[in-house]
Amino acid sequence: MRTRTDQREGRGIAGKGVRLKRQRGVILIVALIVLVAMTLASIAMVRSVDTSTIIAGNLAFKQSGAAAGDAAIDTAVGWLTANNGAALEADSGSDGYYATSQDSLDITGNRTPDDPSDDLDWLSSAAVKTLVPDALGNKLSYVIHRMCNSVGPLAAGTCATDQSAMAGSSLGTSRQMMTYQPGSWNAVANRAYYRITVRIAGPRNSVNFVQSIVSQ
Repeated sequence: MRTRTDQREGRGIAGKGVRLKRQRGVILIVALIVLVAMTLASIAMVRSVDTSTIIAGNLAFKQSGAAAGDAAIDTAVGWLTANNGAALEADSGSDGYYATSQDSLDITGNRTPDDPSDDLDWLSSAAVKTLVPDALGNKLSYVIHRMCNSVGPLAAGTCATDQSAMAGSSLGTSRQMMTYQPGSWNAVANRAYYRITVRIAGPRNSVNFVQSIVSQ
């Protein structure tokens, strides 16, 4: 026969068992929540690392494209130097050269994206000068525009020009007083301004443009 004290102790033990079972259930739910949070944090970290890698790669491609564009500009300047004079008074599309500024031409295709009729065809060998791709796979093309309103000889009235320094000498400061000799100077010559635009088609379908203004 169980006493009343034994019954109370039995009830106490049973109550503790129920509380222990409830506590174990709460810990399981908390563990699942923590596991889900850790999983989401890991996924976010992996995506962050992937994004950083892609950004670093794009920056590297951009820097290599800029360096390739500078080399193409040097090539265009060399062509201008080799063809100075009357050869620059008329268009030569196969050489990527135009004797006028062609202000209405959309060189990059971004000025009027909805109207391709005024775009420059960078894939045409009759419109631009295409160079051999470099070691990194950058495909380079350039065009040169003389900053003039019309073709023909260079004229300060229709072209943007730069006055070159006069060359000559003067003996006035090295002669005795009252025998001053005027200096001998060459006439001032005008130099034309040229706008060089380079298109760099690099890896990952990236397209960059580099532009420079030079006088020749």
